[in-house]
Amino acid sequence: MPIIPADNLIRSQGGGLHGPPFLFLSTERPQHEGLEARIADAVAPTIEHMGYELVRVQVSGKERPVVQIMADRADGAPFRVEDCEAISHAVGAVLDVEDPIKGEWSLEVSSAGIDRPLTRTKDWVNYAGHLATMELMIPQDGRRRFRGTILGADAETVRMRLDEGTDIAVSRSNIRRAKLVLTDALIEATAAAAGLPDQEEPDAGDPAPEAPKPARRN
Repeated sequence: MPIIPADNLIRSQGGGLHGPPFLFLSTERPQHEGLEARIADAVAPTIEHMGYELVRVQVSGKERPVVQIMADRADGAPFRVEDCEAISHAVGAVLDVEDPIKGEWSLEVSSAGIDRPLTRTKDWVNYAGHLATMELMIPQDGRRRFRGTILGADAETVRMRLDEGTDIAVSRSNIRRAKLVLTDALIEATAAAAGLPDQEEPDAGDPAPEAPKPARRN
């Protein structure tokens, strides 16, 4: 059965994947707005009680919206298809009661994957030293989109060294979206942190490892 390491396989650290320990005392929830915030507030307690952490809620489509729930395991174990199914059943029941969307909708649950979105402080801290992209809501230095190496973050600010060599600091509240860039270094580091056996070097044209197919609930 295919396995995708969850973010928590890379323990909360202060110096990236191989740095000194960095302790997060409580579960940090990602920030959402509008409908996605209402859904996140409704489902997060249930997900956390089950031993998971909410990574992102995203609603797409208009006629029949799709509610996408992305989660990690809180215990650091690999995220499996069974985890998707368990969260799907529990979250579906919560949303049936809360009824945040009028009319028909469907639910999709998945792991964060290797090239995960960066939605919490721990995501930025854990992956310091790796490539990421981010898009801002309000332009900074005349641009909205940036790509570079993560230097670190705190609750207010993200620091990144851009591909052209410039260091920038960006307000967390101004980030529309951000995610890791899938690289060989990221794949190797994630596998090592997960304790997975070494694999043969893939050919240049080989596809990246696949994540478990998300659980869907209509």
